[in-house]
Amino acid sequence: MPAKRSNPNTMHRAGELRRELTPAERKLWAYLRGDKLNGVSFRRQHAIGNFIPDFVSIKRKLIIELDGSQHLEQSEYDAERSRYFESQGYKVIRFWNNQVENDIAGVVRAIEVALNEK
Repeated sequence: MPAKRSNPNTMHRAGELRRELTPAERKLWAYLRGDKLNGVSFRRQHAIGNFIPDFVSIKRKLIIELDGSQHLEQSEYDAERSRYFESQGYKVIRFWNNQVENDIAGVVRAIEVALNEK
């Protein structure tokens, strides 16, 4: 039997977060869903271990995190998450919510660059 990727509580919370996207997450998801970005498949709020990244491409091992103002006060927690994801073979890229809201084209270009690096 293969190992589970997460625990039931985290899986349940991921489902809740998928139903409660922030405006920035909703905007970026419109560009990522349905393999729209260079044919790469992304999932939103997909549990990995005890953490739930905003967006992940499982096959390309890329995680995209969107940070709001609350992340100014939780930098150690964010670093712990990134370390965990990197230990699982993922590359993590982060954007501020206002970057998504004000420069979605630049954010999409940066994601494309990260995908081309993999």
